[in-house]
Amino acid sequence: MPRVSPPPATAIQADAQAGAAPGTQPDESAAGKPQRGIQSLDVTGELLAALVAAGTPLALRDLAAAAGMASAKAFGHLVSLQKIGLVARDTAGRYEAGPLGLELGLIGLARLSPVREADAELAGLAAATSMSVALAVPGPLGPTVVRLEESAWPLHVSLRPGTVMSLVNTAIGRVLAAWLDDEVRAELLEQDALRLAGARPGAGETKAFRERLAAIREAGLDTALDKPVPGIATLAAPVFDHTGSVCLVLALMGPSGVLDTAPEGRPAQDLMAAAQRLSRRFGYMEGAAATPL
Repeated sequence: MPRVSPPPATAIQADAQAGAAPGTQPDESAAGKPQRGIQSLDVTGELLAALVAAGTPLALRDLAAAAGMASAKAFGHLVSLQKIGLVARDTAGRYEAGPLGLELGLIGLARLSPVREADAELAGLAAATSMSVALAVPGPLGPTVVRLEESAWPLHVSLRPGTVMSLVNTAIGRVLAAWLDDEVRAELLEQDALRLAGARPGAGETKAFRERLAAIREAGLDTALDKPVPGIATLAAPVFDHTGSVCLVLALMGPSGVLDTAPEGRPAQDLMAAAQRLSRRFGYMEGAAATPL
């Protein structure tokens, strides 16, 4: 019988460290069990997470402090990250995303579907608030509802996927309008009479409307009470993509006497938190929202 050579000692040590029997492959079926990784890579990950959270280039001292480690310790990890291109240094010596980091980010963004990614937030928001939640996207005719998560509260409103919302008379429409450039918004306003509860044909932008949009940009959300539908209250907030443009509008809807529309109220805070989580997922960095021209 031919003699079988034992596996090299290094392979046995590696298997032992991974928690597997010598000569076997790691058990991928035990996905639910916590698995040990490489501690040094965990530390490196903390530096990357701190850099992402900052959203701006950081000096060594500041980056190390944000990751909760000494500068001397952080420096060695950053040298390795520079070598493989996950981080780079700008002309001032600050650390920022490197070419490989940017490529990985672009791959992730390309795979994202805003509507699909928002499904979990929609369901969670409806469960947390006991209100109906609508999701609208910018469409060629204006903000168009694509998803509706209904609550136990009956809503007597003709809202369904495919409904195009008025830019003037609905919170969803005004939230989108607030971040559109002037030229695009003017074109859409010309057709606002065709939309749900639209304005008069050919209505232009009034001073009051411009002031309302400025207030929406300041607050980060808009409200509607008994308008355009009596008895219905709405809260709407924008979701931004990596370019700073509005890619989705999230809206809470409920009976006027039940849904708290105060900006400091729990429903508004839950709505804005959900919108901010989605924005971060789509690559938005705070302060990068496009400003209308």
